[in-house]
Amino acid sequence: MKKTIGLILMTFCIVLTTNAYNGDGVSFNDGWLFHKGEAEGAENAQYQDKSWEKLNLPHDWAIYGPFDIKYNPRCGGLPFYGTGWYKKYFTAKKSWEGKTVRIAFDGAMSNSYVWINGHFLGNRPYGYIGFEYDVTKYLKPGKENVLAVRLTPKDLSSRWYPGAGIYRNTWIKIDDAVHVGQYGTSITTPTLTEELGVVQIETELVNNSASDKNVIVKHQITNKKGELVLTLKDKVHIKANSEGLSQIYSPLENPELWSIENPALYKVKTIVLEGNKECDVFNSRFGFRTIRFEHDGFFLNNKKVHFKGVCLHMDNGPLGVELNIRSDQRKLEILKSMGVNAIRTSHNPQSPEFLDLCDEMGFIVLDEAFDEWEMPKVENGYHVWFDKWAVTDIKDMVRRDRNHPSVIMWSLGNEIREQNDKQKGWTVAKKLGDAVRTIDLTRPVTCGMDVYPAPFNDNFAQQLGISGINYKPGYYAELYKKYPDLLYYGSETESCTSSRGIYHLPVEKYQTHKSKQVTSYDIVCPSYAYPPDIEFFYEKQNPQIMGGFIWTGFDYLGEPTPYGEIDNWPSRSSYFGAVDLAGFPKDRFYLYQSEWTKKPMVHILPHWNWKGMEGNNIPVFVYTNADEVDLFLNGKSLGKKVKGVDKTTIPVHFSNYTGDTFNSPYRLSWNVPYKKGSLTAKAYKNGLLVAEQNVNTAGKPEKVIMSPDRKIIKADGKDLSYITVRIEDKEGNLCPNADNLVHFSVKGDGILKAVGNGNSVTTESFQDNKRKAFSGMCLLIVQSKNQPGIISVKASSNDLSSSKIEIETVR
Repeated sequence: MKKTIGLILMTFCIVLTTNAYNGDGVSFNDGWLFHKGEAEGAENAQYQDKSWEKLNLPHDWAIYGPFDIKYNPRCGGLPFYGTGWYKKYFTAKKSWEGKTVRIAFDGAMSNSYVWINGHFLGNRPYGYIGFEYDVTKYLKPGKENVLAVRLTPKDLSSRWYPGAGIYRNTWIKIDDAVHVGQYGTSITTPTLTEELGVVQIETELVNNSASDKNVIVKHQITNKKGELVLTLKDKVHIKANSEGLSQIYSPLENPELWSIENPALYKVKTIVLEGNKECDVFNSRFGFRTIRFEHDGFFLNNKKVHFKGVCLHMDNGPLGVELNIRSDQRKLEILKSMGVNAIRTSHNPQSPEFLDLCDEMGFIVLDEAFDEWEMPKVENGYHVWFDKWAVTDIKDMVRRDRNHPSVIMWSLGNEIREQNDKQKGWTVAKKLGDAVRTIDLTRPVTCGMDVYPAPFNDNFAQQLGISGINYKPGYYAELYKKYPDLLYYGSETESCTSSRGIYHLPVEKYQTHKSKQVTSYDIVCPSYAYPPDIEFFYEKQNPQIMGGFIWTGFDYLGEPTPYGEIDNWPSRSSYFGAVDLAGFPKDRFYLYQSEWTKKPMVHILPHWNWKGMEGNNIPVFVYTNADEVDLFLNGKSLGKKVKGVDKTTIPVHFSNYTGDTFNSPYRLSWNVPYKKGSLTAKAYKNGLLVAEQNVNTAGKPEKVIMSPDRKIIKADGKDLSYITVRIEDKEGNLCPNADNLVHFSVKGDGILKAVGNGNSVTTESFQDNKRKAFSGMCLLIVQSKNQPGIISVKASSNDLSSSKIEIETVR
């Protein structure tokens, strides 16, 4: 029996401005106080907090360090657990009398307790889920009020670095008694063709007054050009101190479809009117598009799309988990250039702004809720809260994110241990799946499963719309044969590890290396994992597989496999990424690019600085999406090789794989006797030269060179310029083994926000004014101030010529 899940979608939410939260909030980020440690009674206004640190949110208290082995290297070796307090004093305007006032948090890590003027508002344990409190009855109009938040994240609460603090945006929402509720709009397109789209809008309304209300709900829909294309009106009667629902639909001719190539978005301005009085304005976004899951693949707008996906944790390396829109945007830009079209939010919901960016930039998203259910993986993980909070948390995730056209699946969890519980596992999966389906029937639920065959034999996988398979490419064909009614994709694949610019000879798979680095020949993986070539091969052998999500797109803080134990300190961040912690692509980036992109490219590895190895063979790999490559050493051809024909044998050994090697059709290779000079790869398509790369032997380091990703940034106190710093010889060649210490000076209308270099084995601070180069490179991040002007940046290193640049900040 062929199983098809036909889904017609929808949606988007939230405009990226200061009044964007749920459509109607105003930023509440500025002017907070912070204290790390216990502070009994700090929720009260009379508590003496003048010595507390002044700061603006978002804020990750742990990223400032220091790194220390006592903080658990598996979680990044940073002080993310303990108690932290945040307080904000603000004046409640007299005009707020008679209004409903709510304060909202997009995320607080973790186990938050919140008070207003000493009155306890509530507790929310899960740090990845947003929440809000109605503070109306506790406010003192015309007087100073104090909001207090206590966070108590615990050690062993996560398998990676979770961060700490109020690390996402906060908002204050001042509304009339009648207003749109939290996550209050649901926008779907139940009918959609190229000629006609039907917009269906359901709006949840709250009436906090003591009398019944008759209101008009008006929706103004504009296209991406800002043109008004549709106006809808609905009359709603809401009883006193109650909730109401507006439901309305309308056709729209010739809708522009949202797609990966053309992420067209529509805005909805929802106005609640009582007579001529405007009670509330609520902004949403959505997109017209259809999704369909079938046995022969995933279809977006009736076009088959293969998942070229990555898993992503939410940290942004040197910035920690502190939300910054530009940081997330840069991350997605880099992944887009690799050929990525899909993101898995592993293993928890990302911020609303991250999903906004995915909508705007054309990514499809697997939105994931949990890493644990009832059965623990770590001592203080989500299992502690599961019974009380899981249904609430997952419903809030779906309600918050249901209007995003990028979101195509809801993931109930990752490698949940209940997979092996024959009696109970399927019932928990059903409970969570049913909770999702009460809110959204337009997308399937899924789960990342790393066990086989138990979840398929024990009715667990059958509770899902789509089965996510972790690290089982050799079973793809068998799954379709034994369980033909289910649909599949690779929810987590590869887990190859490497360190940017590091190459160990001979080319061999090993457990660990004395340097605590991992070779970038792209062959070293944990016992359950495998190089990218294996996934490429099995997906092509099984084209019905919808594609997969590699572990991971970027390196992340914590989980420094294969150096995860205390004995391997200071190894403290992952090696899994195709891009390192500073955002610099590793060689593996180009292996994916060679399979996932069409723009002609060619990439050579390793570097060509092997002093003392003269005459010895150096394995040279070339990644390309062209037909063939001719490799030259100092102008002399070493012979052409044809991709897919001239294969490269790589060491491979992992669970469920027979043999110790794989003849990869995805890599070209030559054994080249080392002689300093220049390697040149020329790539040909249909006989024509389409791409070329040179790798030169570098001389001694001579200069520091800075290259900003953007020379003009916003003067908003948030925007960032990422400055790549290279150690070069006098000819401008990267010195691939350079580790010079670079000092930074930042003056003018900006600040030094963070530094990094992508090295997983260092305890250097991310907030210092200096950084050692790693494999010849390091990173400086500068942030604007709130006024337009110039940021003057200087980078210098002993015995090297320095570099100066200017960054302009504008309104």
